[in-house]
Amino acid sequence: MTVTPAGTPAAPATPAAPATPAASGTAAVPAVSALPVTQVAPTTPATPAAAASGSPYQSYVYAYPHKTAYRALPERPPLRELWAGEPQHALSLYLHIPFCEVRCGFCNLFTRIGSPEGLTTAYLDALDRQAAAVREALAGDARFALAAFGGGTPTYLSAGELERLCDIAEQRMGADLQAVPLSVEASPATATADRLEVLATRGTTRLSLGVQSFIDREARSAVRPQKRAEVEAALGRIRAAGFPVLNIDLIYGIDGQTEASWLHSLDAALAWQPEELYLYPLYVRPLTGLARRGEPESPAAWDARRLALYRAGRDHLLDRGYRQVSMRMFRRAASPQATAGEYACQTDGMVGLGCGARSYTSRLHYSFDYAVDATEVRGIIDAYVATGDFHRAEYGRYTTPEEARRRHLLQSLLQAEGMELADYRARFGSAPAEDFPVELAAFEAHGWLADGGGPRLALSPEGLAHSDAVGPMLFSPEVCRLMAEYEAK
Repeated sequence: MTVTPAGTPAAPATPAAPATPAASGTAAVPAVSALPVTQVAPTTPATPAAAASGSPYQSYVYAYPHKTAYRALPERPPLRELWAGEPQHALSLYLHIPFCEVRCGFCNLFTRIGSPEGLTTAYLDALDRQAAAVREALAGDARFALAAFGGGTPTYLSAGELERLCDIAEQRMGADLQAVPLSVEASPATATADRLEVLATRGTTRLSLGVQSFIDREARSAVRPQKRAEVEAALGRIRAAGFPVLNIDLIYGIDGQTEASWLHSLDAALAWQPEELYLYPLYVRPLTGLARRGEPESPAAWDARRLALYRAGRDHLLDRGYRQVSMRMFRRAASPQATAGEYACQTDGMVGLGCGARSYTSRLHYSFDYAVDATEVRGIIDAYVATGDFHRAEYGRYTTPEEARRRHLLQSLLQAEGMELADYRARFGSAPAEDFPVELAAFEAHGWLADGGGPRLALSPEGLAHSDAVGPMLFSPEVCRLMAEYEAK
């Protein structure tokens, strides 16, 4: 069955040439750096001084430290030792599928295009071997509070292979996918009825669809070859499958995108009444398709345009009953949440399976090797598939008490609700202002902190708008050094 939303707006006429808008209400906005677009983080080091005086788009900080700060672990510590003594009552489980049908021009995720015959089967075989080894390292009563399948594109797998993926999560790892939140990423082309039926039957509570733009020419500009009709058909199938939460990803800052075309895409998404929307600023990263195209506009003009589009999109969603959860995430009022309230990303561990996945203990963040270049990615996947013994960590970074403080503050502060000061003191025996006086003073000077004096530390609306500068300002000098020394491959 195909579901069609009511009131889907028609595509706008050819928009006017984009202006270079002056951001309104930006007395506290830092000056824009002259870094070329192709040098945008995450591989660019982000010292506090550089982040405060440069572009508001330094780095999307979805984890700390970034994987470019990881290095090979010569001692290859056994997983059993790493997990011994770790709290395991509310773990997060993540399975990475590093395959896509196409590579978008902005993508620097760990993925390859297509797969030779037999590779997905061999990859799932290796994933099963890794899951067995990891489960042996965990406590017998270890429990998972939430799960996610990401990539890449998990729905690149066939329906039968998705069944097997769920079996690995449940039968090997012991995650109850019918009882915990399960989020799965999909693309319009791979969100087929048979795949969606498997995911719905196996307990998926959140289906995230990468759309990026409902305007065909903007999708082409982002090197994402898709048609709007294909997107709408996929959304119809997803709604018909009955997932409790639909998330739609959109991107602003695409070459040629204007406020009118951006709001058109938002309205096209809103016609499907998604429970969640993620609004991502476009980044052009090394070794990606867009990086090879060169710079369509000056960094200063692009920063101003992205900030203006962010504000327009934010206000558009807030006026339509959505609540801002972070700079990127918006949730419709009264919609179900696809997250586990008992899991805290600041303190609870994560188990990642598959090359491209990360695992977190309180002492070590670890993964496999990382690359963006197609040849390098294929080599890493081939090595993973050939691995027989997954009982040891290969790449990672040990954490320190100071880094634990930074991570806790960073991951809390980048959420709109901020952080309970009492929780920080209970964990570390100090206050953020004692541990990070320079950074917090800089945030305050820029107008990025909400009015103080209460029990919470939170960003102001302007601070949320500059989250991609706030996060890097909390990176330690050592992490900045490691990221600067990383050679993209």
